[in-house]
Amino acid sequence: MTGVPFHYIDLQAFSYATEDEERVTASLRTVLPEDFPIERVENTGYAGDPITVLSARVERARELRTVLGSLRSMDESEWETVVDQLAHRITDNCEFYLYLDKQRAFHGAVTLGNGLSVRGKVEAYPANKDRAVENVREAFERD
Repeated sequence: MTGVPFHYIDLQAFSYATEDEERVTASLRTVLPEDFPIERVENTGYAGDPITVLSARVERARELRTVLGSLRSMDESEWETVVDQLAHRITDNCEFYLYLDKQRAFHGAVTLGNGLSVRGKVEAYPANKDRAVENVREAFERD
């Protein structure tokens, strides 16, 4: 991975009343740089149950490389799936979306699934989907 094709990457996870918030935080930390700050917002679900929203925005190139390196740690077949689906994972607004398995992340594995959302604003000049897909594809190629 040569360049960093993102302006920023947002990571987010919900900690529901039935979950241990520290474990959800640990899941996020699997992808984030060490000691990266995580924002915490308390909210209420539809049925009145407490939900804590945990999120982080990564903007610095070195830290973005750490996140991207964590994503690249997924197994080869999953990584190829992500690369093959880039046209579907990038919006017309040059936003990249990916969802990771929160439980597996708690155990240190980065895999596709549900629970952790990854959204990145792709650098593209001119800012259009085709250019964004091309930039991310080039950066995501395995060495």
